[in-house]
Amino acid sequence: MKRWLECPNCGLGFDRADSPCQRGCPLGRWCDLACCPACGHEFAAPPRWWQWWRRVRRHSPVGQPTGAVCHLGDLQEGETTELVCVNTANEHRRHSLAVYGLVPGCELTLQQKRPAYVIRIGETELALEHAIATELLVRRRSAI
Repeated sequence: MKRWLECPNCGLGFDRADSPCQRGCPLGRWCDLACCPACGHEFAAPPRWWQWWRRVRRHSPVGQPTGAVCHLGDLQEGETTELVCVNTANEHRRHSLAVYGLVPGCELTLQQKRPAYVIRIGETELALEHAIATELLVRRRSAI
């Protein structure tokens, strides 16, 4: 089940499972802290009943909101987004992707998903395996 949170520091909406502190934490699901993938701010996540109440009061749909952070694989082919962060502890991988222009804030377009993820950054096209594509967190663009 997706649990959307909003960072009180930068206002970014993201799925709790994408929080960097959820990966490898020995407390795991028993921890009440959430960590923003964009700014790294740690905050206490509101209880589930409070999120449900806010959603009911606002009459908002349950689906993924526009402007929320998601994995690259959650996008549709041809969709253009902004890279929020490369959510990996592997420093070498982060530097290797930065050489090709994959840095936070860059605009990228998902060209294809199968057999490999192909993304376009400016004039550069990159083919990525699934493991790397799931580490890329992107922000959906609002429909204009």
